[in-house]
Amino acid sequence: VQLQAFGGGLVQAGGSLRLSCTASGRTFSSDTMAWFRQAPGKERELVAAISWSGGSTYYADSVKGRFTLSRDIAKNTVYLKMNSLKPEDTAVYYCAADQIGLASMGGYDYWGQGAQVTVSS
Repeated sequence: VQLQAFGGGLVQAGGSLRLSCTASGRTFSSDTMAWFRQAPGKERELVAAISWSGGSTYYADSVKGRFTLSRDIAKNTVYLKMNSLKPEDTAVYYCAADQIGLASMGGYDYWGQGAQVTVSS
């Protein structure tokens, strides 16, 4: 199983970025796909998650209304569109997948490499 994350970069506050995560290696129809982030000196936190089969979503309160998850089943890819970015969104973002509950804060076995997101003020 492999998860490949793409996107990230440097953006000014108020700007937008899109992250993508492509999964391969097995069928993910029963999985939850999630994005976590970890800022320097802080614990990793769950940002958003989506049920691969039904498309149900979960968002952390800190990103509700600004971040949107979507999926392309044919491409085995999940997208995280981040709008109205704030300096406090600066972190390394990781995608994760597993057959796990939508709002699970941990327990994922499969992780992609990190994508740096830096928001300047």
